Amino acid sequence: MKKIYNLFLIMLSFTFSLGCNDFLDVTPDNIATIDYAFRLRSTAERFLFTCYSYMPNQGSLNENPALLGGDELWLVATNANNAWQIARGNQRVVNPYVNAWQGGYGSKDLYQGIRECNVFLENIHLVPDMSDFEKARWIAEVKFLKAYYHYYLIRMYGPIVLVKENLPVSASPEEVRIPRSPVDECFDYVVQLLDEALPDLPDRIEFEVSELGRITKAINLSLKAKVLVTAASPLYNGNLDYKGFTNKDGTPLFNTIPDETKWQKAATACKVAINFCDSLGHKLYTYQPQFSQYSLSDTMLIQMSIRNAFNEKWNSEVIWANTSSQIVGLQGNATPRGLDPALVASTGAQGNIAPPIKIAELFYSDNGVPIDEDITWDYSSRFKLRIPEYEHRYNLKQGYTTVRLHFNRENRYYASLGFDGGIWYGQGRFDDNSDNLLFVSSKRGQPAAPVNLSSYSTTGFFPKKYTHFQSVIGTGSTFTRESYPWPVIKLNDLYLLYAEALNEVNGPGDEVYLYLNKVRTRAGLPDVEDAWSNFSVNPNKYKTQEGLREIIHRERTIELIFEGQRFWDLRRWKTAVIELNKPITGWDLDQETAQGYYREKMVYNMTFRTRDYLWPLNENTMLANPSLVQNPGW
Repeated sequence: MKKIYNLFLIMLSFTFSLGCNDFLDVTPDNIATIDYAFRLRSTAERFLFTCYSYMPNQGSLNENPALLGGDELWLVATNANNAWQIARGNQRVVNPYVNAWQGGYGSKDLYQGIRECNVFLENIHLVPDMSDFEKARWIAEVKFLKAYYHYYLIRMYGPIVLVKENLPVSASPEEVRIPRSPVDECFDYVVQLLDEALPDLPDRIEFEVSELGRITKAINLSLKAKVLVTAASPLYNGNLDYKGFTNKDGTPLFNTIPDETKWQKAATACKVAINFCDSLGHKLYTYQPQFSQYSLSDTMLIQMSIRNAFNEKWNSEVIWANTSSQIVGLQGNATPRGLDPALVASTGAQGNIAPPIKIAELFYSDNGVPIDEDITWDYSSRFKLRIPEYEHRYNLKQGYTTVRLHFNRENRYYASLGFDGGIWYGQGRFDDNSDNLLFVSSKRGQPAAPVNLSSYSTTGFFPKKYTHFQSVIGTGSTFTRESYPWPVIKLNDLYLLYAEALNEVNGPGDEVYLYLNKVRTRAGLPDVEDAWSNFSVNPNKYKTQEGLREIIHRERTIELIFEGQRFWDLRRWKTAVIELNKPITGWDLDQETAQGYYREKMVYNMTFRTRDYLWPLNENTMLANPSLVQNPGW
């Protein structure tokens, strides 16, 4: 959307360039051009939507660094995606990739978005044909957006420049050169804006056709919970790596002594958000087919609950979805070409975003514990071959030789991942007791194998979770996709944040287990206490704060896989320097036989350094504002 006030400035400049003529004669004197944007409710509403338009496109592989910037998804070497360059260790200070501070290279300019919000807040009172009630709601929405844009920048850059109000044109160069604020002040300001916005936001959206995606109290409270959990996490709370990181006047930009009260504030905020969402009827989604001629197995019902919780639009679990980020093209990136052998010529499905083997190994066994901890699961034989039998038919193609890694895994494994020999439910075939279900066959010469330099999975895995089960592959380039808005915050996210915060405050306890188990139960897993007690080589792991922390971290990764959470979680936990230095591996795609294909092959050696926890500031930004200091290591 064109920025309204910029348009009026351009018009005014053009007017004066004409000299004294009839057009000038009818233009009122001394009217600030910005007033035109707020003369009527209709034009003010356009400006409101302009403020919304700076929402990052979370469903864009190029714009959302949390999709391709970490280790969940990989591309073939010929791809030049901006976010993927971050994962490859190619971030830079000259035109940084996904530069939200300044805009460009895969990102919107969030500071411009903040300035638009400030213009709105400074002028909305001028609109004559609006009620005070409606003005208050719009102000609250824009304050929320201003808070979100600041928070998004904090996650990327740490301490940022707070833009509480726009500077006047008459501001001196010294006034314009604003330094970065300490990170605690940055978080405090975001929370302040959210608290100010809360009273005037609606509890729920009443006019769903025209207003779904706009901000509500539930969204506000949920974001506050995420903000406070982030602020309490090790990257921002007592991080000794940033000792000595100061502004030019010596002001410390990071606290270096952990403040444990931050976790209590986070836990409280999570519980407030959960209680409010509960009061509105939000609940973990479970799939209940209303118009189906088939009676699905319990296995498939669980997997559809997991898969559809992400891609069934406006389901009961979704608290906030970004209507400006419709997931259409991403489904083509996730779906293997040749999934339907009868339509192998289809180019609508590229299948070119690839989860590595390390991600596949993170999922639990069907007993609900890590596969290298399960006393009944032979981890050392995971790369040996096995042929699925009748009992495996809902997950694996019966009689098709595949690898033991795919057997006896939890339902989230099969709901989230596509792989050679794996059943791919949906796409026009809905009877899970039929022999005609689609399945992936991706060895050399098979339908889903590499056919060119860009449209294939470089590891042999596919993120099935993105593909709506009702999207249908057709002939040629036809792929009719059921679109849905990207879910920014879901209830399962809140449950796991609350469990994490409670464990950090007091260690293991019944309420921690309760919210952890809510998520596990939906996934068809035993409670954490039973799973570890009965099946883990470390049966007491869940009884210690450190052990339960590890369990919660892994649970978040599995439950929220491919949803843009792991990228930020690894950073705030300060475990990225471990996880993102592990190699990206896949199967040997050049092989035709199962024996040759199922050999782990190096795809890329990732490197992550301490400096990579925070984005670099653009070199030009540093030159324009001498008061700024660069992030450590850059």
